[in-house]
Order: sequence, then structure tokens, then C-alpha cells
Amino acid sequence: ISLRVGLISVSIGIVIGVPLGTISAYYGGWVDLIVQRVIDVMLAFPGILLAIVLVSTLGVGLENVMIAVGVVSIPVYTRLVRGSALALKRKDFVEAARAAGARDLVIIARHILPNCVAPVIVQSTLQVGSSILWAAGLGFLGLGAQPPTPEWGTILSRGRQYLLVAPHITTATGLSIMLVVLGFNLLGDGLRDALDPRMQE
Repeated sequence: ISLRVGLISVSIGIVIGVPLGTISAYYGGWVDLIVQRVIDVMLAFPGILLAIVLVSTLGVGLENVMIAVGVVSIPVYTRLVRGSALALKRKDFVEAARAAGARDLVIIARHILPNCVAPVIVQSTLQVGSSILWAAGLGFLGLGAQPPTPEWGTILSRGRQYLLVAPHITTATGLSIMLVVLGFNLLGDGLRDALDPRMQE
């Protein structure tokens, strides 16, 4: 369940954050100003705190946890893609496409977005680990999946009262979270080394 929450929430962040970052960088001006101010406000709060506020507003439940964690991850992708798109829009092949009369959406779809895929993939693998931790934290606080749904945070919360007589409940769950998050982090590091030309030199 926690893994599904991580994957779906990251997908939400990508679907919203990547277009926002691309549009913000490509058009600049007031569009970029508005998007970046909204992102700055979101980043002013710790991710878990913002997720708690969103879940409290939307209501307790696994689906709302996915939405909340996904919204929290939007600024990560917006900033990441914006930085890449700012550099790409000054490249010769983008200028050539613009001079040839290509529409903005065509330039974004064919020339800018494809070149932002590598950093987004790397960040996504790292973000899945963070999303799992946030989801487990929300579940531990009683804001996530409700029993009998087997979610790691809920299991940790319920296992506290049996800590002395059955410590394996919390220990195994905690180790599972740690190993899964570590696995995604190692995967992200490996992809970064493989996809970043500077790391190969």
C-alpha cells in the first residue's frame, strides 16, 4: 500500500509540476513570476506539515494522502524542470525551431520536454522514497489508511501498544520502510550516474 501511495503521489507531482516548470521557464515574465511565488509559498512550509494540513482539510483516507503527498512534491519538479528549460530555450536548435515558425507548444513538446526527461526520472526515484516516508508519517498520525488496510504507518502506530510483548511488529515494519527507501535512493543515485554525462567523465 505504501509503495502504491509513493508511486501515485510522485505521478501527481510529475503531471502537474513538469508542465508548470516548463511553461514558467519558456514564457517567463509575469507567468514565471506568479508560478515561482506560488512555489516559494509552498516551499516555505515543511513538506510533512503541508501534507498534514491538506489531509486535515480533505479528510482522512488513503486517497487524500496520495493527493496531499503529490501536491507537496509539485514544487520539486517545477523547480527542477524550470532550471533545465531555462537553459534549453537558449539552445540553437530551439532558436532554429522558433525561427522556422514552430508554435510554442510544438517547441515545448518536441524540443524542451524530451530533454528534461533524464533529470525527472532520477528525481522521481528519489522522490518515491520521500513520499513513502511522508505517507508512513501521516499513517502513523492516524491520517492515512484506516484499519484493516495494511499500511506501514498505521502498522507502526498500532504496534506501539504491543512494543514490549511483540516488538517484531514495529521492528519489521520499520526495517521494511528503511530498506525500500534505501533501495529507491540507491536506484536514484545509480540512474544519476548513468544519465548525467558529467558523472561519467
